Amino acid sequence: MTKHIVCYSGGHSSALVAIEVARKFGKENTILLNHDINPRVEEADIKRFKKEVADYLGISITYANHPDWETKDQFDVVMDAKAFKVGNGTALCTHRLKTFPFEKYLKENHPEKDVVIYYGFDADEPHRIQRRSGILGVQGFKTDYPLALWEDRTIYSTKEIGIEPPNSYNVFKHANCTGCLKAGKQHWYLVYLNRPDLWEKGKQAEEEIGYSILNEGELQDLEPLFAQMKCLGITTTEHEDARTFWARVRKQTKLIVKSDPDGKPCECVF
Repeated sequence: MTKHIVCYSGGHSSALVAIEVARKFGKENTILLNHDINPRVEEADIKRFKKEVADYLGISITYANHPDWETKDQFDVVMDAKAFKVGNGTALCTHRLKTFPFEKYLKENHPEKDVVIYYGFDADEPHRIQRRSGILGVQGFKTDYPLALWEDRTIYSTKEIGIEPPNSYNVFKHANCTGCLKAGKQHWYLVYLNRPDLWEKGKQAEEEIGYSILNEGELQDLEPLFAQMKCLGITTTEHEDARTFWARVRKQTKLIVKSDPDGKPCECVF
């Protein structure tokens, strides 16, 4: 019997995929595969959300974790490796915390490759669908993308079943790690405002590795600007267009500040 593995990241899209897959193929044939992330950087409400959806479906979450996930976050693993990226440019934290445990799980539990692997990519993310299909297709695995490809959708929000999405969506676009090492300046300004502990850890990582997280200088170089922005009461969320945000910053600070596309789409959905 074919098993259906949902890459269950803890985000809203992956939760919708989990519900669609379980309704279509049965909970007995559905696997919710998650990589638990250190609670310093994965908010408690994300953990609440993925448990509530799993409980609704009556499916226990299957974990494929980094061996030291309870003590190490994304900053720790990159400092251990003395690098932010692996050879092909992939974020090293993604590889260590998610990709490697994912591949290890597949090798140990599904060597016959008699599974279909599901992702929560939307119809407006064809490049991500193509990339993921190619990577896993070369390894012999089938993939599917219900939010983009299924015409017989049954649910569009977990609110329909009485489950509120993670409150991190009030500020961030994704349910990724706070202090994402692939994000841009706008995300890191939010980290500066809300998580000074992670801001300091980001600076520590840059100092130990000898390379910057962002494309435009090190975090410590941004501190004077960010301090001024904070004093002026400038706030934002990732839902504000980055160009609009930085135009507003330039106007209020009277400084020349480059706009920033705020990072690449995170591949942390495995």
